[in-house]
Amino acid sequence: MNFSPFSIQSPNNMNYSYQLPALATDFYKTGHIKQYPDNTEFVYSNLTARSAAHANMGPLFDDKVVFYGLQGFIREFIINLWDTRFFQEDVDTAIYDFQQIADSCLGPGSVSSEHLEKLHAVGYLPLTIQAVPEGSRVNLRVPMLTIINTHADFGWLTNYIETLLSCELWKPITVATIAYQYRKQLNHWVEKTGSSKEFADWQNHDFSMRGMSGLHDAAVCGSAFLLSSKGTDTIPAIGYISDFYYGGGDEGGSVPATEHSVMCMGGVDDEVGTIERLITKVYPQGIVSVVSDTWDFWNVITNTATLLKSQIMARDGKVVFRPDSGDPVLILCGDPSAPEGTPAHRGAVECLWDIFGGTTTDKGYRTLDSHVGLIYGDSITLDRQWQILERLAAKGFSAGNVVFGVGSYTFQYITRDTFGMAIKATWGQVGGVPRELFKDPKTGDGIKKSAKGLLKVTKEGNDYVLHDQQTYMQHLGGDLSVVYSNGTLESPVTYSTIRETLNAKEA
Repeated sequence: MNFSPFSIQSPNNMNYSYQLPALATDFYKTGHIKQYPDNTEFVYSNLTARSAAHANMGPLFDDKVVFYGLQGFIREFIINLWDTRFFQEDVDTAIYDFQQIADSCLGPGSVSSEHLEKLHAVGYLPLTIQAVPEGSRVNLRVPMLTIINTHADFGWLTNYIETLLSCELWKPITVATIAYQYRKQLNHWVEKTGSSKEFADWQNHDFSMRGMSGLHDAAVCGSAFLLSSKGTDTIPAIGYISDFYYGGGDEGGSVPATEHSVMCMGGVDDEVGTIERLITKVYPQGIVSVVSDTWDFWNVITNTATLLKSQIMARDGKVVFRPDSGDPVLILCGDPSAPEGTPAHRGAVECLWDIFGGTTTDKGYRTLDSHVGLIYGDSITLDRQWQILERLAAKGFSAGNVVFGVGSYTFQYITRDTFGMAIKATWGQVGGVPRELFKDPKTGDGIKKSAKGLLKVTKEGNDYVLHDQQTYMQHLGGDLSVVYSNGTLESPVTYSTIRETLNAKEA
């Protein structure tokens, strides 16, 4: 039996070759050390969201992205992974897989590992990363972070880790931005209709895990979502916050909820009995969410709800009905094309109001009795959330009548190009002589035109502003703070602090 030339690791110790930090890059990066001019000493790059041309952020978007994920990236990859899988190993082991894969895929001897041997002797990544505070809302085309090597022998290193840095940061930044827009839209209608601001913390709920690109993706992006809301079914997000952002494990929460297998198991002929057992015996108090469209949602929301009204009203808690198919706007708000007077014409909120009644906010909008509610988690988008809240308000209902399950539909229809996220070098030094770097392609629409030289970012009012072509002393005077330097995480931040930064008025 022939094995590959790469080292074969036991699956029990989790030392897989694809996780080696020296290999966590693109093949083309491995040759850049030879492509830079001789005596290239320093390379200085930045991460910037360049455009929202491919984003659909709704009517309240103000061309700012939420910066999040850097501390987790630094602790998990820049420090922990490089330390355990490179610096703590003997030098031959540390570079073995790199050399084997380079020789096999690029040709024997095409790439040397001498530069990695020198890096191993240093014992840490000789880099400095400066950034705005996590949780900041940063204007498009303004850098969120800069990165530079701190030792003249490692100018190649700055952009060598660009691939991993981009790979791990673009999505939590994008998800945090989208989640913020969900909350911003919700806050708008909460304020307009006078519903509970405390309840709004729970009205956007993360349903995304099963549609994410793996466990790590779900954990990181789930934590990004929780910056703007507290409702989540993505358990790994809580662990990620605890591991990398000093969380206490209470950053989010959920409620008991059924799925179709539960409802089907009780049988179509006894759906009433299944719901009654759930709300009186299994969960006699507290919130419980019951999926209600397994067979006939409109029957559940009218006839079944009426049959169980006394039991529902007697509970110390809320029964939440969950439609899970169809057009969420029409099902919650009513379908004008449906026969007048039918449940489909009235919509789910109005159907429950007709049975259970409720209260009126100080702004004159109706809110369902506290014993009942609705959650919709199928194909919710920013556009649909806005339409639902707008149409409910037009019917005299407050924003507090529905919870939105936000899932993979939202967080998988995005790419690095949603906000044009890119890491580009703008300055370098060769043989003691500084060079201002920039790109300005003749082709294209100008989005890829970069800043030039050393950069300074300042906070001016509610906006971040970029100043390029700075002197060395000028670029040190802005609002980018050192977050990582030469193996050390500087000024670590807690998750609660990031939340406070994001949710500060006009952040």
